[in-house]
Amino acid sequence: MDKEHKMSHDDHSGHNPKHGQMGHDHHKMMIADFRKRFWVTLVLTIPILFLSPMIQEFFGYEFLLPGNPYILFALSSIVYFYGGWPFLKGFWSEVKKGAPGMMTLIAMAISVAYFYSSATVFGLEGVDFFWELATLIAIMLVGHWIEMKSVLGASKALQLLVSMMPAEAHLVKGDTIEDIALEDLLKGDLILIKPGEKVPADGIIVEGSSYLNESMLTGESKPVKKELNDKVIGGSVNGNSSLKVKVEHTGKDSYLNKVITMVEEAQKTKSKMQNLSDRAAKWLTYIALAIGFGTLAVWLVLGFPFVYALERMVTVMVIACPHALGLAIPLVVAISTAVSAQNGLLIRNRTAFEESRKISALLFDKTGTLTKGDFGVTRIESVDNNYSSDEVLRLASALEQSSEHPIAVGIIKKVKEDKITIPKPENFNSITGKGVEATVEGKKIKVVSPGYLRDEKITIPEDAYSDAAETVVFVLIDGKLVGYIALADEIRPESAEAIRVFKKNNIKVLMATGDNEKTAKAVSEKLGLDGYYAEVLPHQKVEIVEQLQNKEEFVAMTGDGVNDAPALAKADVGIAVGSGTDVAAETADIILVNSNPQDIANLILFGKATYNKMIQNLIWATGYNVVAIPLAAGVLYSSGFVLGPAVGAVFMSLSTIIVAINAQLLKRKIAKK
Repeated sequence: MDKEHKMSHDDHSGHNPKHGQMGHDHHKMMIADFRKRFWVTLVLTIPILFLSPMIQEFFGYEFLLPGNPYILFALSSIVYFYGGWPFLKGFWSEVKKGAPGMMTLIAMAISVAYFYSSATVFGLEGVDFFWELATLIAIMLVGHWIEMKSVLGASKALQLLVSMMPAEAHLVKGDTIEDIALEDLLKGDLILIKPGEKVPADGIIVEGSSYLNESMLTGESKPVKKELNDKVIGGSVNGNSSLKVKVEHTGKDSYLNKVITMVEEAQKTKSKMQNLSDRAAKWLTYIALAIGFGTLAVWLVLGFPFVYALERMVTVMVIACPHALGLAIPLVVAISTAVSAQNGLLIRNRTAFEESRKISALLFDKTGTLTKGDFGVTRIESVDNNYSSDEVLRLASALEQSSEHPIAVGIIKKVKEDKITIPKPENFNSITGKGVEATVEGKKIKVVSPGYLRDEKITIPEDAYSDAAETVVFVLIDGKLVGYIALADEIRPESAEAIRVFKKNNIKVLMATGDNEKTAKAVSEKLGLDGYYAEVLPHQKVEIVEQLQNKEEFVAMTGDGVNDAPALAKADVGIAVGSGTDVAAETADIILVNSNPQDIANLILFGKATYNKMIQNLIWATGYNVVAIPLAAGVLYSSGFVLGPAVGAVFMSLSTIIVAINAQLLKRKIAKK
């Protein structure tokens, strides 16, 4: 390999996507860490529960080993320092930021329980809370593990964008072809792109012509013909002819990499809703601290022994620890994610899913979202009574069966759907730039463009062109026009009904597409959209999202291509349709598995139901504290009632059970939608 090619390696590799890879791996490591700590804690919690005097008293059995308190202390010390480490670390991080939240509350509860219980082992009068410590840490670990798993994958988008590029390029050196690594490609290099291959870099065609599929990059549904001096985009797919291309942009300067950069920036700036449970935990922290230390002070002022006052304070602190609160959100997330998937929705970003209830404007990509993404036959018309429309299609198909042209592919697809037998052509010939001709069953058949008819002074039928921005080809038999075939990217049958649902819910429906003005207008009018944007480039879709957001709209973006990825990332809620690219899916917050726009209506209903269930769970999770904390502090002491640790634990367990059952009810609610 040339020295300059080798030297270029550093200039064209090691950019943004590697950062995404690092973040992705870090997230996976954190999930694995929580999982490992949970299982170790769970194994140790079982003997702690079994050997705990309070549990034995509660269930009415007795099994005390020699040195029982010291065994509990040893096991609980491992649980506290190993299982509780993420929360102690998180507590320190929250303290440094001056923003106490869930981690502070958990760390406070487990630390009070551990150090007080340890003191009772070594001489302090009182009852240990080792079993509370162990169960709290186990529940918190599994809650965080579930929560983190539900949001894994946000950094995959950049890796998938890069994977669109081939690993190698065919470098032309005189009469020889040499395969080189993509990162060793330089501006000015001459490369060969074989039929069906991905284009390795942006460039200009210097030899050959072909149809290139750029739909995943530009949103244009129809493969585009590229000839001498035309530009090609890295990542697009070559059609049925070889091309020689002079490289213009590689690495960081390429079109695809600019899209990557936009996705990365949009993901970085995406706002995140502060989790409701963190807010609840923050206030519960302040309340628990205030009441806990207040309890200690009040009992001391009233003249009670320090040990009794300390036990009251510890009981308050332990009861305040958020068993149910830790499960309130993750349980609902896990259940709603699973049930939604069964209903055609894959949730990747829980915050966006929860906020889908706020959507006020929906921005659709056209190709593959509102439309099928296929160039299909929309009309077949006969203008000669001697030939039916089926016969016009049958004879035309004879000429199109061996072509890779998008029009030919659309015609053959229609023929196969209608189960029409394709006749055999003879003396096939291409009419340069205007169509094809052949002899079929003794007749001279031509399938040609409007330009051919104009050149031959043949009148084009008045109704040949509808307002649907179709592409029309004409069929001639023995020089006489007998019919025509119109093709277009078909609108999904579900789109119109979905848009009616959105309007009923006061949601504006807009479309942004890379297609031309005429096509965009036709689709918009047919579906009754509130507006459309035509011939839109990727960065312009992001700008449209920003414009809507600046007008106080809560924007959802729906798309399926690489060109949609930056806007999907920038929108308040990004929704990818399943028929699209992995790139779009990995950039989006929610994926429509069945590519059905009506599923977005379900999404909004799911989001509302899930949010309501979270609010209910937070109320249940914190509600017992309202009752249990004052009782533990001793407000009814004068009446002869003080809430003991064991009864407080029952309150806590009951709250956790209620939260779990309430989360399960979400299955039934979503299933009914």
